[in-house]
Amino acid sequence: MPGYPVLPEGLAYGGDYNPEQWPEEVWREDVRLMREAGVNLVTVGVFNWGLIEPREGEYDFSRLDRILDLLHSAGVYADLATPTSSPPTWFRRRHPGSRLVDREGHVLGGGSRHSFCPSSPDYAAASERIVAALAARYAGHPALAMWHVHNEYGWANAHCYCPTSAEAFRAWLRDRYGDVGALNAAWGTTFWGLTYGSFEEVEPPVTAPVGLLTGLQLDFMRFSVDAHIACFRRERETIRRFSDLPVTTNFMIPNCKPMDYWRWAAEVDVVANDHYLDSGRADPHIELAMAADLTRSVAGGRPWMLMEHSTGAVNWQPRNLAKRPGEMRRNTLAHVARGSDSAMFFQWRASRYGAEKFHSAMVPHAGTDSRIWRDVVALGADLGRLAGVRGARVAAEVAVVWDWESYWALEFEWRPSSDLRFRERIEAYYEALWREHVTVDFVHPSADLSPYRLVVAPSSYLLGEEPAKNLHRYVEAGGHLLVSYFSGIVDENDTIHPGPHPGALREVLGVAVEEFHPLREHEAVTLRPSSLTGRIWSERVRLAGARAVHEFADGPDAGHPAVTRHDLGAGTAWYVSTALDAESGLRGLVARVLDHADVSRPRGLPDTLELVRRGDHLFLINHADEPATVTGVTGTGVLDGAAYDGSATVPAGGVVVVRTQAPSP
Repeated sequence: MPGYPVLPEGLAYGGDYNPEQWPEEVWREDVRLMREAGVNLVTVGVFNWGLIEPREGEYDFSRLDRILDLLHSAGVYADLATPTSSPPTWFRRRHPGSRLVDREGHVLGGGSRHSFCPSSPDYAAASERIVAALAARYAGHPALAMWHVHNEYGWANAHCYCPTSAEAFRAWLRDRYGDVGALNAAWGTTFWGLTYGSFEEVEPPVTAPVGLLTGLQLDFMRFSVDAHIACFRRERETIRRFSDLPVTTNFMIPNCKPMDYWRWAAEVDVVANDHYLDSGRADPHIELAMAADLTRSVAGGRPWMLMEHSTGAVNWQPRNLAKRPGEMRRNTLAHVARGSDSAMFFQWRASRYGAEKFHSAMVPHAGTDSRIWRDVVALGADLGRLAGVRGARVAAEVAVVWDWESYWALEFEWRPSSDLRFRERIEAYYEALWREHVTVDFVHPSADLSPYRLVVAPSSYLLGEEPAKNLHRYVEAGGHLLVSYFSGIVDENDTIHPGPHPGALREVLGVAVEEFHPLREHEAVTLRPSSLTGRIWSERVRLAGARAVHEFADGPDAGHPAVTRHDLGAGTAWYVSTALDAESGLRGLVARVLDHADVSRPRGLPDTLELVRRGDHLFLINHADEPATVTGVTGTGVLDGAAYDGSATVPAGGVVVVRTQAPSP
């Protein structure tokens, strides 16, 4: 497999470059400014299809030739994109059967990207032709460092419900089940008398009366992921006929729910991700850290690429807040701390027209006499000093279970409470771990769990028999498991596991759940001892080998276990049957479990200080308005050149990176 893109040295720095929006005299100014900022890699050609193939079968590469030659002359490498996320307007007119159809049956209009069916044979043929033409022309170009296929698979066309997609779905089902009887058994179609007599009778889950078969919905989600992966593979294999350079595409972890990135990870030579700060959050840097940890985990612990983030405000949130002074630097270096070997932005120069004209850029509308530009230049210098971190890995003693299929299934209609949200519990537990200064990996429930002292499963509603056995073996062998409510409930077909809840996890947790008792909006229950407070959920737990750590003091399950502990083999499994959060004691419980699992972590630091070790580099990122002092730090400051002998003080809103004497993990 091709390796990581070959750049002169250090971390990749740059962003999406769309020079076709500007006259050529601006291009020359661009490369001069790129040199000033320390940019060494830009993504080009993402939306070029209509320019390089203005009419079907007619190619004009002259503009792209000049752009790549100019970049090469400036010492800037190219991440060359295939422009297939945005087919030309002539394609839509000549191939109307390729148009995207939504769940209500509406044929969607053009004028935007991703307006095509991923199962369209016309799209397949046209995209393969343009990719072959690009690869044949530029495979040997000296500016080329890597290939960037498509752009943000699943952004707007994750699912298509057109007749072509429907037939492709039926073919996918035939391959999966072999005969319709196996499909009926998996989906439980005897319920409501919905048994299929043949595959030809199966329709995609279009808009219908409420209560659609959940097995049908799950399989359509799986099929749609496979349809997009097939598009990527076709382009990747076309490129490899001409070039052995690395091939990637940009993921959207964790904010593209329809794409199962565990399935995608094996397809790319290097995992690349787009992440944008959610300015509506009180502590958006914690969600950023979670996204970076999840991206590194999808990459199997290997270094990954931050392909897009923003210098300031984006254009598509309800309230697009500009980043405060120092925030862009902290955001970027947090991604690097958590495994990224690049810092790339959307985009290089701010657009004057189109849907993203209010999106920030490395060169803003205000030009170079601006805080953003000065920050961009300073960040380039910082990244140059951090060249030694490239290739280093991040080690974690704690893992959080994340499964996209459980994400989908948990949020189908008719669950016991509308407050059951996959990310709500994941993020609550992640925040508690982050504030305890614990670095986290994410894992699929079937992964090798042996490297971890503690595994946390906050939202494992869908859990097959084999992954459940994997968790059981992990605990018996000496691992520690912390599980939140409504986990282990259904198998891979969204079928309830036989017997009492929590089904697949009943034995490892040593409990049985007699009945769920979802709480009303704003209702809370109290736990004793310690007066912890729960919301959203309560349930009637019976001990079956476990012992109670806390019980409900009031509410529908007063006097019954609320938090339990089950010593099993050489390990321990904990169960929490209500929604504790930061304000009501979740962090304290998590700290107790961490201590029981003997998870090492620094103590006595403010919980606004982010501390991550990557190889022999210790990153200290202060998200508070006051300075913070960290003891036990000895080494050389990478960004400031200072010598640290026993402690380091991180300025308010600042970042300190120390190259320590500790061996790289």
